[in-house]
Amino acid sequence: MIRTDLAGLAAALLALPGETRHLVAVAGAPGSGKTTFTERLAAALNEARPGCAAVVAMDGFHYDDRVLEARGHRPRKGAPHTFDVDGLASLLDRLRADDGRAIAVPVFDRDLEIARAGARIVDPAARLVLVEGNYLLLDDPAWTPLRPRFDASVLLDVPAAILEERLTRRWQGYGLEGETMRQKMEGNDLPNMRLVLERSAAADYAVENF
Repeated sequence: MIRTDLAGLAAALLALPGETRHLVAVAGAPGSGKTTFTERLAAALNEARPGCAAVVAMDGFHYDDRVLEARGHRPRKGAPHTFDVDGLASLLDRLRADDGRAIAVPVFDRDLEIARAGARIVDPAARLVLVEGNYLLLDDPAWTPLRPRFDASVLLDVPAAILEERLTRRWQGYGLEGETMRQKMEGNDLPNMRLVLERSAAADYAVENF
């Protein structure tokens, strides 16, 4: 594992062979800042080489609340079993095929708590597709098959105490407090955080993001 920063990571990715499309996993625990970091990385890549980078978010593959409620999984929304991992794998295969066609990808709307189909387009010219999500490197039978689909992997390194602080602030921003906050954190977010910290496979690159 190579420890680097955003600039060093961007340079390493730009050094990959330019004719081939490369899929890059950007993983990290809840609260590690994956979305913001990945968008910043894409901006840096596109500034250096316009149009070369696109972003795909694992969160677009959340099961809908109706599915989660029917299965009794709604309180654990965000845990590994609440994602359509096979659907994500199929999208990664389409991206790897690199057949010259634009590909529509889903985007999770956190305000609406719903995945919006076809909300982002990966252009055929994109040579670096940054795929961000909590569980992309998870050592788990359902998720491990994703790893060979990535040409490079990045793990955002953030201490558990900072992750917990960020998650608390996030839910306070949505008006959660008291027992509702406790249940959200201790019943879901913190177990998910610990799972990623303890059971993620080693990445090619590690970046401190705090």
